[in-house]
Amino acid sequence: MSGMLTGKVVAITGAGRGVGREIALLCARHGAAIVVNDPGVGGGGEGGDAGPAQDVVNEIIALGGKAHANLASVADPLGAASIIEDAVQRFGRIDAVVNNAGILRDTIWHKMSHEDWRAVIDVNLNGPFNVCKAATPYFREQQSGSFIHFTSTSGLIGNIGQANYSAAKLGLVALSQSIALDMARAGVRSNCIAPFAWSRMTASIPAETPEQQQRVERLKTMSADKIAPLVVYLASDASKDVTNQIFSVRKNEIVLYNKPRPVRSMTKLEGWTPEAIADELIPAFRPSFARADEVSAHVFPYDPI
Repeated sequence: MSGMLTGKVVAITGAGRGVGREIALLCARHGAAIVVNDPGVGGGGEGGDAGPAQDVVNEIIALGGKAHANLASVADPLGAASIIEDAVQRFGRIDAVVNNAGILRDTIWHKMSHEDWRAVIDVNLNGPFNVCKAATPYFREQQSGSFIHFTSTSGLIGNIGQANYSAAKLGLVALSQSIALDMARAGVRSNCIAPFAWSRMTASIPAETPEQQQRVERLKTMSADKIAPLVVYLASDASKDVTNQIFSVRKNEIVLYNKPRPVRSMTKLEGWTPEAIADELIPAFRPSFARADEVSAHVFPYDPI
């Protein structure tokens, strides 16, 4: 097989199912050797199963590609390092890392336990840190490489019942941006993708009210394979000048996010008092306040393209 990734080696976490599986298959079709990382845990991080990762490896090999299954947990620094070491030892190098692995333990904020917080942060934020740290020495030595991180609109905008997941996913954006700045001198790039796709993760979205049911039906039309082309591009040499960006993919639509920037400013030469803030500043700022539902509706209209 040949394509935009011919000769490249790509490590993909959470690649046994859903979005990760589709990324692995398309990267392989474009010529990359793939490390398929997936411990086969449940949606909340429970259990384990070697089957999903090996099934994807078998699919890639059947297509004529090269792949290896890795069952490590990204939350374990040694396990994360084994993903990169498998790539180097089996295929001779590492060119791109796709941080796709994730778990959910959704609960309303006042009921969220320390364990549910820790488990989600460990996989969704510490996990990418661990894998990136392991790949960085190789990227620096070869003066090239691509980090591709999967964030979420739950982090970019916020979501009910996902304080742990939202914090991890927005933290991942900050991690990506700082990596992009620190590693630019080594020719290494780092970007984020917020995917919209029907998968095991999004299947947990409540569908009790008519509005929620309508949202779920829209999501079901957004197949996981639509996410993969942007990943192939960002992993390829064609994206060598693209770094420190946040993208989103929703069916046939690709979105570029801006970064947080000042929208209003007021100066009071004699300094601000609490009363002046209440009487002058907030009334002037209030028209610029952004509510989460307003931002979401503006950025993502109800009918997907």
